Amino acid sequence: NGGVRRIRFLEDMTAAILSNNRLHAPFGLAGGEPGAMGRNYVERIDGSVQELGPQDSAQLHPGDVFVVETPGGGGYGAR
Repeated sequence: NGGVRRIRFLEDMTAAILSNNRLHAPFGLAGGEPGAMGRNYVERIDGSVQELGPQDSAQLHPGDVFVVETPGGGGYGAR
């Protein structure tokens, strides 16, 4: 299972991310299904959401939240 990291910024700052499995799901083995893909985004203080790519950066302001949803692993074996 993937995890979710939420980082709230307290001052102006630039944040960058280098991540994998945001465009292609992690593969399964021996007939197992693919895992869930990850996601990167910023929740702005005004309620808007800025989607980020797998290798991206964003200017953040006080109160903005940088969210990283890591991918899940692929399954193993047929059902």
